[in-house]
Amino acid sequence: MSVLHNRISNEELKQRLLEEKEPRTTISFYCYFKVDDPKKFRDELYRALNTLKVFGRVYVAEEGINAQISVPASNFEALKKYLYSINPLDGLRLNVAVDDNGKSFWVLRIKVREKIVADGITDPGFDMFRKGRYVTAAELNEMTKNPETVIIDMRNHYEYEVGHFRNAIEIPSDTFRQQLPMAVEMMKDKKESNIIMYCTGGIRCEKASAWMLHNGFKNVFHLEGGIINYVNEVKQQGLENNFIGKNFVFDERLGERVTNDVIATCHQCGKPADTHVNCANDACHLLFIQCDECREKYEGCCSEECRHMIHLPQEEQKKIRKGIDKGKNIFNKSRQRLKTLTGRD
Repeated sequence: MSVLHNRISNEELKQRLLEEKEPRTTISFYCYFKVDDPKKFRDELYRALNTLKVFGRVYVAEEGINAQISVPASNFEALKKYLYSINPLDGLRLNVAVDDNGKSFWVLRIKVREKIVADGITDPGFDMFRKGRYVTAAELNEMTKNPETVIIDMRNHYEYEVGHFRNAIEIPSDTFRQQLPMAVEMMKDKKESNIIMYCTGGIRCEKASAWMLHNGFKNVFHLEGGIINYVNEVKQQGLENNFIGKNFVFDERLGERVTNDVIATCHQCGKPADTHVNCANDACHLLFIQCDECREKYEGCCSEECRHMIHLPQEEQKKIRKGIDKGKNIFNKSRQRLKTLTGRD
């Protein structure tokens, strides 16, 4: 029986990636469709993608598929052909990264989950397939000329912080499941207004648009292909770009530069900065924004406490790390935790 998971250490896999000569293309895609047997589908995907030397993170659930991957450039067409051979995925939009160094992933992981995006929805009457209408980049630009149009960012606050559409409303939260009821409450007086929702690649705003319609909103739209597709369409069609700053991405890059605007600040000194890092202390790994000066001062750590810890003997560090749940800090910049560690909001 073939092995359907990786058996090589992360360190070796990262080194192999750095030694690759052929460029890689980073791609994201998702599709909501009925998957009768997620585990079987997962195993079939793993065999096919592994053969094509695909790296990345893929989630499969009964409601569909969500993927962020990289593929050797020479295998891109073969990957596309394989995906399009799966009936619900035929013709699927593949979002190619805006600012790509090809080093986004170093291993292939495909997991079966309850949902491809955690939403906290328990209402049995909710219909994911009754969703808002797509808008293209050109349509979004035109619609947002009307000051009565509402544009809502359905990403987490640390994503919004480094880049967003002009005049976009933030739903200030750490998780998508928290944002859905918050969006309904915040927009309760706008049920007749044109509402455009957007996210990184489209998966969250598509579900959010369906949730808003489910809650009585009348004119709900969502950005086709999210920010990634918007930026590509703007470039290809020579349109005005209404997104400023960086587009946060959930891979090793932690961000795609869209414009040169730096709209965020260093969480340690307050200077303009928009580079996300994970704290160098393995017992922390908090995601936060750090400028070059503070990176040098704190040696890549989020606090003096963490900077002190990385200089302790490895055995002592291991003892301290034992039993600590650091998972909540990775790709999660809780405002309260950040304030505690750095003294800044």
